[in-house]
Amino acid sequence: MSRKGTKSRTRRRKVRSTETKASTHVGWRHEPRAELEKKLGARTRELAEARTQLAEAREHLSEALEQQAATSEVLKVISRSAFDLQLVLDTLVESAVRLCDADHAWLFQRDGEIFHWVTSFGHASDVRAQLRDYFKSRKVPVDRGSITGRAAMEARAVHVPDVLADPEYTWSGAQKIGGYRAALGAPLLYKGTVVGVIFVAKTVPQPFTAKQIELVTTFADQAVIAIENTRLLNELRQRTGDLSELLEQQTAASQVLQVISSSTGELEPVFQAILASATRTCDAKFGLLYRIENGSARIISKLGIPPAFAEYLKRGPHRPPLNRVSPLTPIGRVIQSRQLVHLADYCTDQSYLDRDPITVAAIELGSIRTLLVVPMIKNDALMGAIVIFRQEVRPFTDKQIELLQNFAAQAVIAIENARLLHELRESLQQQTATADMLKVISRSTFDLQALLKTLVGCAAQLCDAYDSAIWRPDGDRLLLVAHHGPIPAETLPLIRGTVAGRTVLDGRALHIADLPTEDAEFPESSENARRWGFRALLCVPLMREGVAIGTIALRRREAQLFTERQVALLQTFADQAVIAIENTRLLNELRESLQQQTATAEVLKVISRSSFDLQAVLDTLTESAARFCEAPMAAIMRQKYADSYYYATTYGVSADSNNYLKSVAIKAGRETVVGRALLEGRIVQVADVLADPEYRWIEAQERTGLRTVLAVPLLREGNPIGALVLARSVVRPFTDKQIELVTTFADQAVIAIENVRLFEEIQDTSRQLAEASQRKSEFVASMSHELRTPLNAIIGLTEMMVTNATRFGMEKAQEPLLRVNRAGTHLLGLINQVLDLAKIEAGKLELNPQSLQLAPLIDEVVGTARQLAEQNENRLVVETQENLGALTVDPMRLKQILLNLLSNACKFTKQGEVALHVRKVVDGHNWIEFAVADSGIGMTAEQQAKLFQDFIQADSLTTRRYGGTGLGLALSRKLARMMGGDVTVTSEPGKGSVFTVRLPGGADT
Repeated sequence: MSRKGTKSRTRRRKVRSTETKASTHVGWRHEPRAELEKKLGARTRELAEARTQLAEAREHLSEALEQQAATSEVLKVISRSAFDLQLVLDTLVESAVRLCDADHAWLFQRDGEIFHWVTSFGHASDVRAQLRDYFKSRKVPVDRGSITGRAAMEARAVHVPDVLADPEYTWSGAQKIGGYRAALGAPLLYKGTVVGVIFVAKTVPQPFTAKQIELVTTFADQAVIAIENTRLLNELRQRTGDLSELLEQQTAASQVLQVISSSTGELEPVFQAILASATRTCDAKFGLLYRIENGSARIISKLGIPPAFAEYLKRGPHRPPLNRVSPLTPIGRVIQSRQLVHLADYCTDQSYLDRDPITVAAIELGSIRTLLVVPMIKNDALMGAIVIFRQEVRPFTDKQIELLQNFAAQAVIAIENARLLHELRESLQQQTATADMLKVISRSTFDLQALLKTLVGCAAQLCDAYDSAIWRPDGDRLLLVAHHGPIPAETLPLIRGTVAGRTVLDGRALHIADLPTEDAEFPESSENARRWGFRALLCVPLMREGVAIGTIALRRREAQLFTERQVALLQTFADQAVIAIENTRLLNELRESLQQQTATAEVLKVISRSSFDLQAVLDTLTESAARFCEAPMAAIMRQKYADSYYYATTYGVSADSNNYLKSVAIKAGRETVVGRALLEGRIVQVADVLADPEYRWIEAQERTGLRTVLAVPLLREGNPIGALVLARSVVRPFTDKQIELVTTFADQAVIAIENVRLFEEIQDTSRQLAEASQRKSEFVASMSHELRTPLNAIIGLTEMMVTNATRFGMEKAQEPLLRVNRAGTHLLGLINQVLDLAKIEAGKLELNPQSLQLAPLIDEVVGTARQLAEQNENRLVVETQENLGALTVDPMRLKQILLNLLSNACKFTKQGEVALHVRKVVDGHNWIEFAVADSGIGMTAEQQAKLFQDFIQADSLTTRRYGGTGLGLALSRKLARMMGGDVTVTSEPGKGSVFTVRLPGGADT
């Protein structure tokens, strides 16, 4: 501003000077000398002032250029140092000393609540060294006793012109060494937090300028930037290193997994890849892979082993067996603890000090010093171990240990994959064999022999046996039913001295490695083994529902047990054999059952078509029983008299024999097979009548030539009504299935006979009922006519006598005459109801339908019913819907229905309410509904169920209390139904009843 202002003033002076010159030129002669000298002095002073301002500006510019040069130099150092933090901080403190005209500069970095020395610079190298040593042994706290602590507390630059004059300053030791007086502390602020302090000092008590304080603050900011950049760079380098290491590990793991995935079950290439990756990524020299089983170890793969040590492992005195390792060795310790073993120096291990042979060889022949053993564990089971070695003492890092554990896990996966692949191949073989068996089953149409032959062939092939055989029990023997192979086989006795026999008797598998040596346990089988030339034997029972139905065997000429897989496979073949045998049995039973069902269906067809032609049914049963049970002769006998039975049907006998048999009466007794069945009431079979001591019907035997006879009694309620007989002319008993089938035919014969009997009884009963009904109707009609004539006379005479009682002086007889009149009228009503009911049952009641308006009819009915209501002090209520229109009915019968319902309601209600509701109802059809409701005694559901039956009331107690015949409601419902409607009821005990009459209404008008 001073320079600019000077320039402006000069410009104004120029203007004035020009004017002066002009005026001087014009008036030169008139200008006094004194005035000119005065002006010249003023101009000289202005020029001196301008020169002073120019010097100041040049000085400021020089300082600014020097500061910019220092900042640029620091930035160059930062850019060239590749984030060498120490070099950057050294440059900063040196620049601070030089640019601030100071003697010392130090930089402290914060660590919690203290500061530690990082770097310093000073003109005197010896003093600088003393200060460095002084601060290295001391930490500066955050307090006001030092400029550094004070700057940290206040988080701003702290300037003390003379530390000796500052009462709070306590670091006199540093001051004496450095001799400084003026001091400046600038905090290193990162996100508002003090992370360090730059301390600048002068040896004279001369304050720092504002520019110098600002410059040191700038250096503090640059120090923060440098420190943060270095931290970020270190983190980046660490992260990059970690990623590189992780990438290398993943690459190694990927290569191993690639080998595992491409392996066809061979483990050696996988193990080699694992050892190669493990030694490379863990910076090891060479490695071994052990397989551990049952506490023993064996080397299954090795990589990079020194030749001398490798030769020792191959031929050393520790073999055989290598697998018995000392518990002191690293691999022995892994077997015992299942934990990894890491030895920094193998030479200091106790196994080497004890001169264990394998340890001595490893150290002295293999030069092993550091080793790491990691166990291979699956489901808590020790499967093996991986060992890597170094030939110098250099322990493995935690990362390398973790990496080797990952390789151990991959080795476990490889072993497990190989096992699964092996099992898969074996399973595939089993499935192929099973598929072959299923093909045979599907093609053989249940040819059991062909199926079993195929089965023993597959068993011998897949189980690596010389031959295979199947035996099945038959009495006290084991029949040879299938055989494959060169070793002889034959039917065996079912005894415990044979392996096959004991397998069947005990129902469990037997597995013998060398049968010829088992004379004491299996004498017969041992002899057979020597005679037929085999040694190993495996027998598995064929089990069905817990019972052995046979056995399948494998045999070998060597004394070698079959593997667990082969035993399991033979068990599978045994199960398939059982399935085949069971399927064949079920097929045979199915065929027999189908035959039975066919025979039964034929009999049922005959029964359905014969219209109870009993003889046709019995003939069909006889023929079917003979055909399906393979009997040349058959017959059915029926009871004719109490103790005599005659042949009703015969089949397979000559006409002469047929005539003879039908002429003979059979009685219950032991002389004949049929008589015996009738006597005992059970099935009787005689295998040979000629050998039966009780059989006496010789003529029948000679006429027909029968030998085997089966008689099944026809039982009705436990009593014999006949018998079904089958006979053969040869001695061949009927099987259980055939007897079961004949029993079914016998049951059908009983049903047919019983059906015909019942049908005949029903026909006879129906005929009798029809005749009785006809006679009843005739009687009712006759009696109604005979009763109504005198009753009408009685009613007429009593009415006349009541009317003329006063005139003839018979007032006292008027009341008895009225009772006689009412009783006669009531009796006439009952007779009319009985007559109507009889006409309805006979179909002779005729209706007289008329189209009428309901209102007059309802008024007439209510007028009559009101007298009935008053007798029990009931209130009669009538509700009629408007515009009911005309109704086509028999008016007399409608009034009869309504009066019956209202009469019942008034009779069963006392001092209550009886209501008649009439309305139209539309539910797809037009109806007129008459509902008679009362508040009387009501009815139970059981009483309602029999309410509309003829001559039946709710119960006997109701009849005694209220009277009645039980005809009114039954007649009302029948009349309503004749007019196309119905009568229904709803009721609840103690709450009354509602009787509803619904009749077809006319179309809306």
